[in-house]
Amino acid sequence: MKKQKPDSLPTAVNNPASPQRRTFLGGLTTAAVTAGIAGMEPILSDDAAAHAAGKPTVAGSAAPLRRNEAYKVRQDAAVFQMQLPMAGHATNGDEDLYPNRIASYSKGLPHNSLGEVDPNAFGALLTALSTGDPADFERIPMGSSGPTRRRLVNPQAGLAFVLEGSDSHQLAQPPAPPFSSAWEAGELVENYWQALLRDTRFTDYAAAPLAAMACADLSALSDFRGPKIGGQVTPQTLFRDNLPGALLGPYMSQFFFLDTPFGAELVERKMKAPVAGVDFMTNVADWLAVQNGNTPAPAQFDPVRCYVRNGRDLSEWVHVDVLFQAYFNAMLVLFNLGAPLNPGNPYVASQTQDGFGTLGGPHIAAAVAQVAPAALKAVWFQKWYVHRRLRPEVFAGRVHFHVTGAANYPIHPSVLNSQALAATFSKYGSGFLPMAFPEGSPLHPAYGARHATVAGACVTMQKALFDESFVIPNPVVPDATGTSLVPYTGPDAGSLTVGGELNKLASNVATGRNLAGVHWRTDAIESLKLGEAIAISILRDQRATYNEDFPGLTFTKFDGSTVTV
Repeated sequence: MKKQKPDSLPTAVNNPASPQRRTFLGGLTTAAVTAGIAGMEPILSDDAAAHAAGKPTVAGSAAPLRRNEAYKVRQDAAVFQMQLPMAGHATNGDEDLYPNRIASYSKGLPHNSLGEVDPNAFGALLTALSTGDPADFERIPMGSSGPTRRRLVNPQAGLAFVLEGSDSHQLAQPPAPPFSSAWEAGELVENYWQALLRDTRFTDYAAAPLAAMACADLSALSDFRGPKIGGQVTPQTLFRDNLPGALLGPYMSQFFFLDTPFGAELVERKMKAPVAGVDFMTNVADWLAVQNGNTPAPAQFDPVRCYVRNGRDLSEWVHVDVLFQAYFNAMLVLFNLGAPLNPGNPYVASQTQDGFGTLGGPHIAAAVAQVAPAALKAVWFQKWYVHRRLRPEVFAGRVHFHVTGAANYPIHPSVLNSQALAATFSKYGSGFLPMAFPEGSPLHPAYGARHATVAGACVTMQKALFDESFVIPNPVVPDATGTSLVPYTGPDAGSLTVGGELNKLASNVATGRNLAGVHWRTDAIESLKLGEAIAISILRDQRATYNEDFPGLTFTKFDGSTVTV
């Protein structure tokens, strides 16, 4: 596997003379820069020694001392992060293995009739990513022009610094599955089935013949890494993630259904849903136009609003959601349910105080959203500067041209011989992946996944702040029409905990993008872990700023282990 050395990051990151560095340093005083570079602490006030063992200063009594204490907290956090081992960023090696870049992300650049990228345009992209020079990004040739053209999404975000918790370059994701592997083929088989079952209600998976076909086809794959029961994919594990509690109960988390109080307002959770049965990019012309960055006509919507019932609804929900919307909603629901705070919170046992600006309601509300920007920067570095993984819609295009004889690609037979591909050809007359969005994927690489990384970060914050063992009362599911909610009466109705339903919420949002056709299973599950690591690093930095005396906040990670921060 190809490995990127820690000192081989783009010039803008390492070069002290780069324009970005000069601008940043120019905004600081000479003394501040000198102190920071030399590792010096400011000179303490005369009473510092007497106060050294005490608590932070009461406002106004010793302002210089308070300033120095604040500096020490910042410095200790920075030193802790600096002393952590530098992450090694390994790739799957596909970009070097295939000079025609058939396994690399290139959407929005110019392509030939097979959707293979123009080598000069891809070279210009690599140049910009290597130098980090904003002018080089402006020189990248694009595949379309005019007011409706689509543009690359924010590659320079991968160069932005994160100053609370771990920096974006400090965290790593494992290599993505290689282009020619059975692993990659198995993930595309799942994508095909997710498209074919897009209009099947989640509550009907157990009885739907098409869902049974999907379970059998996925179970027969030589390398499929979704959850199984007794070695088989079942309707209860279909399109789910093996996270603590996420395999229990209904497919959708309760946090998608329960009414959400927003101050004095009460938000009913019905959504605007696309018309059933309409998929996109299933022929050569449409697919190629989208790969070149053209904007197609918009989707059509049902006039009747509904709760999330199926993959098409969930795809649209994650198509237009606000960055941290799902988790902010969950936080409001938890407050409305009277869910207790994490038992480690010092205010749970206090007889005289409530939390507020620290470890209370306003702090929790802000913390859920606060981690999202750091999550974006971390995953944008992985997307653009490390992996550059192609989207499922592009791999399916390779499959189509291979099967029809227009090209010869090193595709594993697991997908070529699958029932999923046969069913797709039978329904659509092609091997292109039927897309839920007219425009297909966004114009940034697949791995990691933005939705999943933010989900992992925001959900981790909530598991740290609420009591994850609290059982959600009176669970519900949509009725047959999707316009009303009815009680969920399954055997595990009394086992749906805050922790499990938060994990399921993160899985729903991450997998919703897979159901739409724009992400892979690996994108989702590995990016949940990346987001979790970001949140834990931020929680650790924040822990050092509190005056409260408490042993820490303990919660369960996505892998089932516990951590105390």
